[in-house]
Amino acid sequence: VKNSTYTDKFGKKFPNRFFENFIAEQNMLGTAAGLAACGKIPFVATFAAFYTRAYDFIRMAAISGSNIKLVGTHVGVSIGEDGPSQMGLEDIAMMAAQPGVTVLYPSDATCTYRLVETAAMHKGMVYIRAGRPKSPVLYGPDETFQIGGSKVIRQSASDILTIVAAGVTLFEALKAYDTLKAAGVSVRIVDLYSIVPIDRTTLLDSARATQGRILTVEDHYAHGGLGDAVLSAVGPEGIKVHKLAVRTIPHSGKPDELVDHFGIGARSIVEAAKQITK
Repeated sequence: VKNSTYTDKFGKKFPNRFFENFIAEQNMLGTAAGLAACGKIPFVATFAAFYTRAYDFIRMAAISGSNIKLVGTHVGVSIGEDGPSQMGLEDIAMMAAQPGVTVLYPSDATCTYRLVETAAMHKGMVYIRAGRPKSPVLYGPDETFQIGGSKVIRQSASDILTIVAAGVTLFEALKAYDTLKAAGVSVRIVDLYSIVPIDRTTLLDSARATQGRILTVEDHYAHGGLGDAVLSAVGPEGIKVHKLAVRTIPHSGKPDELVDHFGIGARSIVEAAKQITK
């Protein structure tokens, strides 16, 4: 999948630092763990769904404290026509389950670039979740991102709900923001690019400023993903968390149609926001 993940570009520029493992994910993870044991910083890249074939290797690498970096692409229903066998919809849950694994979910090119740099410098296993659709650039080239951080990208003193998203659903949340604003409903938008560790302080501050209400939106199954991470962080403080996620086995289709159909698009966000705040 080197052409689909664009790692072929790296391979052409640095042929002596590129190892193609073809359809052998366990070999790929074993090679990465071996390189890390020799002091290298290996980056592994494949479709997020394919890491399920090597999860025992990931688990043992985590137990060993291996300094490997994993990038999972083609996540969620937003990959479109490839269908459910290729849709990574449980990857956050898989990676977050292992203690000591950092889980990052950038939404645009700037954030991705910076988090790849950060992952390389971080000691320990890192998983970076990368979506397939083309997306606008939200951040300027000088924007900084840190592990355990987040970005509040829309806010006002009159906000009555905090919407937390990342990846493709962040852009759906921004569409919903415009619709809600036109209807007189003011909401706050948080880009939760670091899921593990999570920015509990910003989430709590935002929730308390918006009447204790949070709505999470994710292109992931409902259990073990972004929504559950937010709930674990703020639930003990009495914050009510409402979750939009993919709740049934998806099918093939156009990306925008699937995002809408499975209840994680702008239309569903607007409906949920109005219901929560009425």
